[in-house]
Amino acid sequence: MTPPVPEAGPVSLKRAIGPKLLILFIVGDILGTGVYALTGKVAGKVGGALWAPFLIGFVIALLTAMSYVELVTKYPRAAGAALYTQRAFRTPFLTFMVAFAVMCSGLTSASAAARAIGGDYLEEFVTVPAVVVGVVFIVAVALLNYRGVSESVKTNIVFTIIELTGLVVIIAIGVYAVVTGAGEPARLTEFRTDQGGGLLLALLGSTALAFFAFVGFEDSVNMAEETQDPSRNFPRAIFLGVAITSVIYILVALTSSLLVDYRVLEKSSGPLLEVVKAGGISFPPQLFAAIAMFAVANSALINMMMASRLVYGLAGEGVVPRALGWVDPRRRTPVVGILFTTALAIALISTGEIAGLGDTTAFLLLCVFVVVNVAVLVLRKDTVEHAHYRVPTALPVIGAVLAFVLASPLTGRPAEVYIRAGVLMGIGLLLWVVNWLVTRRQVPAG
Repeated sequence: MTPPVPEAGPVSLKRAIGPKLLILFIVGDILGTGVYALTGKVAGKVGGALWAPFLIGFVIALLTAMSYVELVTKYPRAAGAALYTQRAFRTPFLTFMVAFAVMCSGLTSASAAARAIGGDYLEEFVTVPAVVVGVVFIVAVALLNYRGVSESVKTNIVFTIIELTGLVVIIAIGVYAVVTGAGEPARLTEFRTDQGGGLLLALLGSTALAFFAFVGFEDSVNMAEETQDPSRNFPRAIFLGVAITSVIYILVALTSSLLVDYRVLEKSSGPLLEVVKAGGISFPPQLFAAIAMFAVANSALINMMMASRLVYGLAGEGVVPRALGWVDPRRRTPVVGILFTTALAIALISTGEIAGLGDTTAFLLLCVFVVVNVAVLVLRKDTVEHAHYRVPTALPVIGAVLAFVLASPLTGRPAEVYIRAGVLMGIGLLLWVVNWLVTRRQVPAG
């Protein structure tokens, strides 16, 4: 006999995240796979002026972060962009598709990280098929996620400190190069314009890919129900997180181009390892490779944690079957959501290479950011009793336009990215239809 399905929400989530943990959580969420694995691919699109796409990406990320801050302080609940879409447009289909896009972006990001684990960094020690490494790693992440948010966030802090150490090493190498006169400063102003489209296409294409390095701040809003005093703590945490990581990215980009030709960076799945080897400082490449793998692992941990919380939030809103939101009474974690997202991630690991999966992540989230920036303006008519952050009206408009441009074919994004995203959203459409039919059958006649 089929056991009864527990209803979602009999056990509330634990508010275990304070302001300091939240800042470190956001920094750790943003840092990771993007800068450690995709810096070389960005350099291949823009040339030696690698700092430019990261600077533009910072501006666009900050604009959208402001919109997220207004919404999360206004509606401090799990589900993030899906919750805001539903409140703004009251269209269940649009809500579901936005939610599915966010979940898929987390899963493609985690899949990119899992593939990166088995790349050039791991090859400093041993050669193992990337797919095997990725699957084993994702399963380990699921087990840690199941243990609880407190354990997961504390692990995130350790990983964040490790990955920050690696980036500080790169920045220190850059400072040493400037002091000793090493490197080629002329490369810092060289833009690659030999791919057709000139300077504008080089900037748009490289920024669209570099934007993957900035995603993560939007994940944190899914932790609203597990954060202490979210209306007070989120604004400072998100703004500081985006600012800190952007400064680090720009300094790392400057160092990378100063010391290594963009053609060398482009060919490597471990581009920062090339910087270490060319830096003139005796830092063990294997030690840096180990640091890089911790950084990439951290990205996957956070993405998988956020995806499971998103499923939990959607179940609470009734957008997906409530069974997906069931919380383990002992661990107080969304165990069904964890199992569901882990299964999807395992399937995605074999769908593409690191750059393609990263670009798919950026594209999906840029589409979501367009909706979120518009939702901020629509929800101005909805007032709440508590005080919350309010972004200047012009900024969400600018943020929506810029996100739309970066999501468009104007960037020269490969067709495979649009195809992969289309297939994923097609799966989402199919799931929505199935869920609608099941729900309809459960409604009593008359």
